[in-house]
Amino acid sequence: MQLTTDSFIYNPCDEEEDDMALACCHATNGDLFLLARFPDEDEVDITFRDDTIHVESNLKVTLSATQLKVEIDAVDAKPFGGDTTYEIAHTTPASELAELDATLKIILKDVGTYVSEVA
Repeated sequence: MQLTTDSFIYNPCDEEEDDMALACCHATNGDLFLLARFPDEDEVDITFRDDTIHVESNLKVTLSATQLKVEIDAVDAKPFGGDTTYEIAHTTPASELAELDATLKIILKDVGTYVSEVA
């Protein structure tokens, strides 16, 4: 699934949401894509449109200066219509990429694989 967004909303520790780390965006077509994790949980919540899945492994996220790529297992992807790869083209300002990168590191720590091409 290919999406395009201007930028991401991210927070490494949302105090109003029980210290949840999150990174999300609204695509130009209106679709919501969200990655989130509570500090005491061993899974990542992924929301696409109105559906949410909870992933404990078999997750890979790659951040580059122009794209966020999320790869999930086929079994986990069933609620999303079977799409296992989400490529989100973005124009996040370079000055914000380090903070988005830090947030994604928190979300993916010990769950799946995180690859940063912006550091």
